[in-house]
Amino acid sequence: MGCTRGGFAGLVRRSDSIRWWRGLFRLGLAAVIGLASFVVEAKDEAPDLGPTMRFAVVRSSATGCEPNCPEWISAEGIIEAGTPALFRRLLKTLGGRQLPIVVNSPGGNVDAALQLGRMIRKANLDIAVGTTELAGCSPEMKTCRDNDSKNTPHAGVAYDSGAMCNSACPLMFAGGVRRLVGEWAFLGVHQITTTYHREKLLYRTTYKIVNGKKKVLSTRIVSRKNAGSYKTYEMSKAVEKRLTGYLKEMGVGQGVLDVMKATPASDIRQIEPDDMLEMKLVTSLDSLDLLTEATICRRDPVPTNCREIPANGKAKPAEVAMVATEPTLSQPTEAASSPRQEREMRFVLVRGSNPLCNPDCPEWIAAEGTIVAATPDRLRELLDTVGGRRLPVVVNSPGGDIQGALATGRLIRERRLDVAVARTDFLDCDPGAAGCVAKDGFHSGLTVEAGAECDAACAVMIAGGARRFVGADAHFLVHSMGMEDKVRAYLEEMAIGAGLFVAMQSAQFAKHRELSQDELAEFGLTTGRQSVDALTGATICKLSPKPGNCRVLPSANAEAESPAKL
Repeated sequence: MGCTRGGFAGLVRRSDSIRWWRGLFRLGLAAVIGLASFVVEAKDEAPDLGPTMRFAVVRSSATGCEPNCPEWISAEGIIEAGTPALFRRLLKTLGGRQLPIVVNSPGGNVDAALQLGRMIRKANLDIAVGTTELAGCSPEMKTCRDNDSKNTPHAGVAYDSGAMCNSACPLMFAGGVRRLVGEWAFLGVHQITTTYHREKLLYRTTYKIVNGKKKVLSTRIVSRKNAGSYKTYEMSKAVEKRLTGYLKEMGVGQGVLDVMKATPASDIRQIEPDDMLEMKLVTSLDSLDLLTEATICRRDPVPTNCREIPANGKAKPAEVAMVATEPTLSQPTEAASSPRQEREMRFVLVRGSNPLCNPDCPEWIAAEGTIVAATPDRLRELLDTVGGRRLPVVVNSPGGDIQGALATGRLIRERRLDVAVARTDFLDCDPGAAGCVAKDGFHSGLTVEAGAECDAACAVMIAGGARRFVGADAHFLVHSMGMEDKVRAYLEEMAIGAGLFVAMQSAQFAKHRELSQDELAEFGLTTGRQSVDALTGATICKLSPKPGNCRVLPSANAEAESPAKL
């Protein structure tokens, strides 16, 4: 005799099932009946804040970097359940190379973040919060995907201004061996949101009665239906225990978990750098430049993420331009003896390329190269094209002609321009290259402080700035120079303390002396402790009052939407 029994089940979690049976008997062969139940699965989610995280191998495109440049893994986007599989696939293409990770993410799936963190630690990788600006095609483009390998990485630059690692991302971040969050990056946490999904399952069970007892022959699911979901913001003891164990495993203090629990899910608590250091969430207060700055490959020993690619006999456009512009019309008095001879100083109009600033972005004048007698005239010509706008001057120079530096400094003071020491990375094309045309007169770029210098006569030029900034990662060097009376009078005219002139003259010409931020502040050369980001950072155009070097560009279809003109 066969029997069938059916009934309705209550709410259960994960794979558990509770069944209430009601009698329903039929005579004959073993029959089949249905059992309905609800299954609830926990999943930690983030709101839809953008595309899924994608990974790309990137090689620095900074000017002068080749042939030995740093490379890194760019990780951008939402962490989802399938993200660890994508990361594992990319690691296989590297053949064991240990490249640091530059991450920019609003968060996502907690379980996936924990998996990523463990994979990062197992591979002994460093990590930093930052965003990568790619040159050329994007990894999302089909024609670009072939570049995601150890042999043909994407080209780009990394910076931390406006980058984030929020919500579940700090759990992934905790897996890094060295963990860095720069001054202009954000790392924030909040409570975990757990979403329980209800699912109505229909089972089919076949059984027979043997000696008055039921013997189940088979059970299988015949249908699934969505039965709704609900969220909770309370961290269960099981989840808390799991996160506590993970942070301990990674050597990170439990203070991170305390801040997570204390911050509402609707908010984000940004952790300050000193607090991150105390919690051992970061290993130092350095920025991502420690891992990605172009000059790191000149260190001894060379970092493991540096890779030298020999020249293939075909000069790149930037290299052709460099060769074409190196011969100078007049040799400056000091640069002739300098082993770091560069091309003459050029002035280029630049607009910030950080996507966080669009459509209102900062603009500046990039001043790079050796100061010569014609330098002030070239600056004046450029200033005449901007209609009286007070754009800051971002300087990177080994020095040069003193007379030219004095005249340039006075012109800067006359126009009340701010100055900062940093170099400018151009992301559209090198201004000196053939066929490189600036859109609307402005090239696209970003400022990088690390590796920038202001040497010898450059100090005289910088002194003319209305506001003057030299960040901690820039190099400011001085040495003795001629025309002592004129230089001393000029520094007094610019209200610079006598200590700077004394420091200049105390250093032999062949032995440059690097001045610290404290010394520069004491001498009155710098007007604040800020870096170049105070003048060119992606978020400065949101300040009130808005800086004068910000400009809103019209939308791409503004012309089409405007009234017809006769």
